Amino acid sequence: MTAATVGHAENIEVPGPERKTRRRHRYALAAILVAGGALYASVLFTGNWGNTYYTAAIKSMSSSFTNFLFGSFDPAGVVTVDKPPLALWPQVVSVWIFGYHNWSVLLPQVIEGIAAIFLLHRTVRMWAGENAALIAALVLAVTPITVVTNRTNNTDTMLVLTLVAAAYAFTRAMKTVEPRSRTKWLWFAAFLIGCGFLAKMLAAWIVVPAFVAAYLAGSKANWRRKLFDVAGAAVVLLASSLWWVAVVDLWPGEKPYIGGSSDGTALDLVLGYNGLGRVFGGGGPGGGVRTMGTPPPGGGDGGDGGMVAGGPGGAAAFGGESGPGRMFGEAVGGQISWLLPLALIALVVAAVLGFRRFRRFAPADTAGRAGWVLWGGWLVVNALVFSLQEGIFHPYYTTVMAPAIGALIGAGAVWAVRMYREPKRIGWLVLPASIAVTAAWAWVLTSRDTAWHGWLRWAVLGVAVAAILVLVLRKAQRVAIVLGLVAVLLAPGVWSGVGAFASAGNAGIPMAGPAASQGGDGFVLRLPPGVTTPPANMVPPQGPMGGRPNGTLNADQRKILDYAKAHSAGAEITMAVEGGAQAASPYIIATGETVVGIGGFSGRDPAPTMDQLSTWVREGKLRFILSGGRGGPGGGPRMMGESAERTEWIQQHCESVLTAGNQQLYECTA
Repeated sequence: MTAATVGHAENIEVPGPERKTRRRHRYALAAILVAGGALYASVLFTGNWGNTYYTAAIKSMSSSFTNFLFGSFDPAGVVTVDKPPLALWPQVVSVWIFGYHNWSVLLPQVIEGIAAIFLLHRTVRMWAGENAALIAALVLAVTPITVVTNRTNNTDTMLVLTLVAAAYAFTRAMKTVEPRSRTKWLWFAAFLIGCGFLAKMLAAWIVVPAFVAAYLAGSKANWRRKLFDVAGAAVVLLASSLWWVAVVDLWPGEKPYIGGSSDGTALDLVLGYNGLGRVFGGGGPGGGVRTMGTPPPGGGDGGDGGMVAGGPGGAAAFGGESGPGRMFGEAVGGQISWLLPLALIALVVAAVLGFRRFRRFAPADTAGRAGWVLWGGWLVVNALVFSLQEGIFHPYYTTVMAPAIGALIGAGAVWAVRMYREPKRIGWLVLPASIAVTAAWAWVLTSRDTAWHGWLRWAVLGVAVAAILVLVLRKAQRVAIVLGLVAVLLAPGVWSGVGAFASAGNAGIPMAGPAASQGGDGFVLRLPPGVTTPPANMVPPQGPMGGRPNGTLNADQRKILDYAKAHSAGAEITMAVEGGAQAASPYIIATGETVVGIGGFSGRDPAPTMDQLSTWVREGKLRFILSGGRGGPGGGPRMMGESAERTEWIQQHCESVLTAGNQQLYECTA
């Protein structure tokens, strides 16, 4: 049956009971979308500005076309953010429409999160039916790490949306009989994965093996057609992924330095810091881990020995130790793994049943098989990469696993209920056993910190026991199934609800649960042995995250900015700030002044260069440089490479004119 036939069939008059069922399904989906939207949109009323690194970039990107195209962090177009700009473009458009406000910056994230829930429902409905789709949508809506991530302006929300959209297009391809139409949908799926690449680079390509395997397993076409379709999809994927990289690296005129790269090219960012560096470590300069110990551009031996600035919970913000148990560990378990055992059970059962069907030479449900391979491969490949990667990893990366978990649980739950209603078959035990396993794992997770909503483990246990008891006694089956669903989703639902309405936490490294309840940004510095004072340019003015989350300057910051403005003599750049993007962010967010963050995100990108600083000062475009710490610019343990050269240049050409708090303002002359 073609898509057109299906659409025509939906217009045919249906019996009254079926109409009521469809109406209930629509109401249920609407309720899930409203619930998810409420969880995500709660941040719009808090005054929080999200991840200030990206928030500042959004303001800068809204000021000119080149800043918009490249994703410039600062208004002067000196250095970009360390990601492609696609995920930030909707936020810039929102700012163009509504003005620059915290809610206009975060509104696109809310919309993208709701859209992902809706598209997941539509995708799973095509594959496994309405009930499975509703369960999948509900699971995605209440996954704790997804809730807290969608309340920030990090790039993962757009990544999830594009990949779920790709899964929808792929499922349409598998449901389409006409070969050309199937090929078009498959290639459209590849295009959408390429859009995900422009949100978070190679993180989007992790699911590609799952898509390829699912197509080969589910397509009824001959092998020549399969190879043609896959080869064409590969071309589309490369073109849609790399066009921005090509534009940036072949740009003929002046352009910002590509933040996080070692040579200023987007290709290096793809292969280095945002690529293999994430998997094998040594991600290069800049980037989210805020490390001292990676050689800066131009060399260096990493002698500062691994200083790390962490987020909520310190090392927990970096996912703990890599290894097979990372997804279930202290740092990540409460973020994504609540339903991971249940999803794996569903996947194993599906594999066993598929193998038995194969041995009986039974007719294959190729579209159904493709769905299991797609979602199972999506989950397993991402879990393996995240568990074993040695480079930068934060727990919120795992939000990309939530759609797959939801889809597998939705399809698995429908099968388990069907087996339960056939008591003569041993498969009826799968449903109560699944509830027991999930409740037991929820007990383990909530018991790790009983000071934080410790009552939850007893609540889950009580509901799970009641559900299993009713299921075993085979009384009030609908009530038992509802109780089972509550037992499975109660703990992650509470974590999501508390995460949505608790304090803002650290928008740069969002985490749900006890870590998010620390308040503030939860930022800590772990110094290597023998180091007692962090380098000044690694502790930006007014705290490690570079200012307050409410979009205003404090008294010291306002004093510095007012002095620089009053004595700038018409300079194009009001002030350059050591300490990287985080130190400059509050000035960009709170004012309309042209402020430059020296060195990109972490302060170690070679932008602006020494020649550029000298030219600015000589031509009267820059007079003031702000540095943290009273020991002089770049104080603290020894700096190397570009940072050391900048420190030496400031000492030779600039004089301290104002001290406010732990910050010093320097006036520079040619």
